[in-house]
Amino acid sequence: MDPESRRAEVADALFRLAVREGLHRVSLRTVAAEAGLNVGSVRHYFDGQAELMRFAMRTVIDRVSARLTEKVEALGDVGGLSPAERRAARTELLAELLPLDDVRRAEVTVFLEFAVASRTDERLADLAREAASGTRALVRRVLAALDLDDPDTEVRRLTALIDGLSLNGVLHPDLWSPAAALSALRAHLDALDQS
Repeated sequence: MDPESRRAEVADALFRLAVREGLHRVSLRTVAAEAGLNVGSVRHYFDGQAELMRFAMRTVIDRVSARLTEKVEALGDVGGLSPAERRAARTELLAELLPLDDVRRAEVTVFLEFAVASRTDERLADLAREAASGTRALVRRVLAALDLDDPDTEVRRLTALIDGLSLNGVLHPDLWSPAAALSALRAHLDALDQS
C-alpha cells in the first residue's frame, strides 16, 4: 500500500475510535489496534501522536471541503434557477455541514472532538480556526445572492445556527433528529427569502 493510502487508513481508524469512544481515547497504540496494525507501523507513517492528530484533523476538513466544492461546482451558475430552486440549492449546500446521515454525523462528531481539543492544544488551533473561517466563507457565498440589509450579521447568525444544529445533532440526536435539523435550517433560509 502506498504511504498516502496507509496514512488515510490510519486516519480512518482514528475517526472510528473518536466517534465510538472519544478523542481522549486516541493514542498511537489504540489507533494501531483499530487499524489492525502494530504501533511500529503507525510510527513509520507518523512521527508521533501530535502529527497523527494534525493529519487526521486536516483530513476531515479536506474531505468536507472537497465534497462542498464538488457540490458548488455541480450547481454551476444559479442565475438561471427559479427562486424555489435557488432556495433548495442553498439548503442542500449548507445541509452538508449538518449530521444528517452516518457519514456526516461521523464527520461532525470527529470535528467537534478536534475543535474542543484545539481550545487547549495550540498544534490544532490553526486548523480549527481555518475550518471556522471556511464555514463563514461558505455561508457568505451562499447568502451573496440575497439582498440583505446587514449581510455580516446574517453570516454570523446563520453560522451560529449551523454550529448549534451540528452540536445538538451529535450530542442530542433524540432531541434534534436529522429531519428536525434540516427543517430548522430550511425555515431560517425561507425566512431570509421573505425579508
